[in-house]
Amino acid sequence: MNLDRTYRRTASGETALRSVDTAIPVDYRRILCLVDRDTHTNVVRGRLRQYSDALIMDWLAELEELGFIESAAAENAYDMDFNPMAAEGAAVATLSNIPDEQRRIENEARAAGEVLQGKGVYLATERLSNREPLSKDPSQIVVLLVEDDPDQAALGDLRVSMAGYRVRLARNVREMVMGLTTGPLPDLVLLDVMLPDGNGFGVLSCMRTDPRLSLLPVIMLTALTSAEDVSRGLDLGADGYITKPYSKNILADTIRQVLLQK
Repeated sequence: MNLDRTYRRTASGETALRSVDTAIPVDYRRILCLVDRDTHTNVVRGRLRQYSDALIMDWLAELEELGFIESAAAENAYDMDFNPMAAEGAAVATLSNIPDEQRRIENEARAAGEVLQGKGVYLATERLSNREPLSKDPSQIVVLLVEDDPDQAALGDLRVSMAGYRVRLARNVREMVMGLTTGPLPDLVLLDVMLPDGNGFGVLSCMRTDPRLSLLPVIMLTALTSAEDVSRGLDLGADGYITKPYSKNILADTIRQVLLQK
């Protein structure tokens, strides 16, 4: 299975995506929606983690056979610049434009909102079902905490450390970008939504379009639990939500479950 490829829609694919022909399955429409100009396989996988790699690759092969997409070796795919601030306002493929996906996301968002209100944490279990468990000792696992509030940052740092993980702290989007582009990638990101120089959902959308970051586990830390906010995160590929305030046990358990640690 060759995952290191890029894909783009052909003219026929553009027509198929915009068609109302019910003979074009929703499985194909999902892929066509995400595949734009030189879209890396990891980007498709990152947005569609609820499906296995084998199934995604089958769909891509079928679409290429139909002439709806074309592929090439991903020679320069990893040279992309990750800069959420520069990408602010840029158009991002949204699966909720597909009616069947919109209904699925809305239903999941309603269920997630109820769970968040009751338990303060929600896991996107279908996404997690196709992730490989992280086979590292907790002391070797690096968690990037993106949090601008000094008190919340100190508390989050303490609680992640108490759970046995290593912590890297970014106080804003700019520091997060610097950390992701100049050093080794973390194993998981805890991402605040309301940041002084950006929005956590905008950051997540940019991550999911970068082949180096598209599969990186992301847990949103937020006080925003409206159906609209939860829907946006689920559409973009959030792996979980934790609402503020939260306890050490909730944080540690959520990280462990997202990383599929025993």
